[in-house]
Amino acid sequence: MFGIDDLIRLIVADFHIVALIMGAVYLLAIVCAIREILNSRTSQGSIAWLISLVLLPIPSVFLYLIFGWKLFDDYATDRVRNGRADRPLRARDLALIDRETDALWPVQAHVSELPFLKGNEVEILVDGEATFDSIFAGIDAAKDYLLIQFYIVRDDALGQKLAERLIAKAREGVAIFLLYDDIGSNGMPRRFRTELREAGIKVAGFNYRHKLLRFYGPFRINYRNHRKIVVADGKHAWVGGHNVGIEYLGQSPRFGHWRDTHVRVSGPAALGCALLFREDWEWATGELLPNRPPAELETPGDKSVLVMGSGPADKLEECAIAFTDLIGRARERLWIVSPYFVPDTDIRTALFAARLRGVDVRIMLPDNPDHKLVWLASMAHADSMVEHGISVFRYTDGFLHQKVVLMDDQIATIGSVNFDNRSFAINFEITLWFTDAETIAGVEAMLLEDFKSCRQVGRAEVESRPWPLYVMTQAARLLSPVL
Repeated sequence: MFGIDDLIRLIVADFHIVALIMGAVYLLAIVCAIREILNSRTSQGSIAWLISLVLLPIPSVFLYLIFGWKLFDDYATDRVRNGRADRPLRARDLALIDRETDALWPVQAHVSELPFLKGNEVEILVDGEATFDSIFAGIDAAKDYLLIQFYIVRDDALGQKLAERLIAKAREGVAIFLLYDDIGSNGMPRRFRTELREAGIKVAGFNYRHKLLRFYGPFRINYRNHRKIVVADGKHAWVGGHNVGIEYLGQSPRFGHWRDTHVRVSGPAALGCALLFREDWEWATGELLPNRPPAELETPGDKSVLVMGSGPADKLEECAIAFTDLIGRARERLWIVSPYFVPDTDIRTALFAARLRGVDVRIMLPDNPDHKLVWLASMAHADSMVEHGISVFRYTDGFLHQKVVLMDDQIATIGSVNFDNRSFAINFEITLWFTDAETIAGVEAMLLEDFKSCRQVGRAEVESRPWPLYVMTQAARLLSPVL
């Protein structure tokens, strides 16, 4: 029988085949190197790729195809076609643009390409039960359409509850679109999708029509769609850190209590969330969803909300720009809550500068890891914060997964963005920005309650870390750009 050993001997015996293979690899390495030069975001990362591609084309070429090759030019084209640049004009026509708040936060408004929109009602949803009770009530009340997008959708008890409600609404004639990330929802069985499609629900993975990305499958760990968006009838939207899985309800034996935050916005801001979904859906499927604003745009509240979508299709690192500006403007307090804390040099520098200005900088992180490599890198960065006088708190009552920032008494954010390079530059994310006193007070009260379940990391703890652990954290820190 002709086996693998025979194949290897055949290839080695014929140096023409070896030369052909190596020539193809080097040619591909040149193509990858040129592409990296033309699409470089950071000189450090690009130089690392170029050195690897020149000195070690095998396996660097294949690693670059998985981690580095970005395929989102057509996403940007779709975004232009959808009229993102016209959003402020549409808002102005509707007389819902909050010009005063836009003037106070010009950086955030410019990078979002959408102004602060007034007339919204805002409800902060603490933990999974409150979040999914609210989402399910919104689904049950929907009359026209539902847009559902999660990074993770599991076929467990919570996933089945979601599916049952969506199927029931589809049978009532409600148009339903479900978008999931191929990596985050890698374990979703085909049966789950089939049941939804047979009920008339349109279901797609984010890489559905992109054969190269689908070919990589679970190895394509970069450029994920990490957004969590639910929109009902263009009137109500839910955004935050929760995915669809029983662990988000605190029912995981491994994690126990799962501390997370979502937010419901009712009013014009829901249309901004719907527009982000439309862009993602078109890129994923090639299908342009109709723009279906409500016949009468309701303004159930008096709060201004900015919807900021960010991702690798942005020409600039819009997410990083917005948060760097936020840190630079802090004068009294800056409270950052994130499950993953792997900031780049600009963010670290801005945080150190804020502390030197006398700002009360606090960073709340989980005490226990879910991803050990990221946790080790996060520990290295957090220890550096402590050494520079920044307060680091470790949440001890279960696993902390919320993504919340509070700056002074001026602005607060809730969304899907972690404080790491992956969220700032690699993944597709969504952040809602709030400037009204009531929402800011609600975020403050929520975080003060969370701090009661935290322990503060002191210098003594940092200086007494075992040498092997210190080495591992510093080694993990070297991978910060891709974590």
